[in-house]
Amino acid sequence: MSQARHSSLDLEPLENCDVEAAYARWAPVYDFVFTAVFRPGRRALAAAASKADGPILDIGVGTGLELPMFEPHTEVYGVDLCEAMLRRAAERVQRNELNHVAGLYKMDATRLGFADACFACVCAPFVLTVAPEPEAMLDEIARVLRPGGEIILVNHVSRNGDPFAIFEHWLDRHVAPKLGWRPQFPWAVIGDWVDQRPDMQLVERRLLAPFNLFTFVRIKRLPTMGAEQVPEARAEPEYA
Repeated sequence: MSQARHSSLDLEPLENCDVEAAYARWAPVYDFVFTAVFRPGRRALAAAASKADGPILDIGVGTGLELPMFEPHTEVYGVDLCEAMLRRAAERVQRNELNHVAGLYKMDATRLGFADACFACVCAPFVLTVAPEPEAMLDEIARVLRPGGEIILVNHVSRNGDPFAIFEHWLDRHVAPKLGWRPQFPWAVIGDWVDQRPDMQLVERRLLAPFNLFTFVRIKRLPTMGAEQVPEARAEPEYA
């Protein structure tokens, strides 16, 4: 596992305990607050991931807002650090009869309980800014991704020269742990990671609604020879 490298990019420290506590507070109102603003990004992510030829891992599944957006033929596994959020995702799966959801697990995205190279696609909606060690999370995503598979990200990325960046910096310094995410997030976190990985190739990067606040990213793991594996977790799902 790689060591954290985000300190060199002047990102404020964030701990798993901060994230889990914050999202336990957000859980009762998360859908009400974030459904509309995140919907375009979730739809774009689910549409792209649904083209994968094999199982899909949804990291930071939260309350499961994007789970109904995956095509019925898919096989989706969801993980999240916050049990309160996962409980709501499980309720959504049961309520909407989402038979394509194979299981929901409480896991740290930097220490996934899945075998190497077992997913055809790994998607992470709005989660890199939540990760205390985003590069370590990307390393772990790469580990469980099959050669030829894709990483699909939707995330807010700070833009140089944007007046909002000053406000992001202030939020980062003062309220990031309480929010549960890092408002200031430079593209270099993703771009440098891809550049340092000869097995990874940036396929697509584009801005999304609303107001170009979010960035949609597709990264391909370059094909190599080797057998595919089945996504067998090292523990039973908390919710199935």
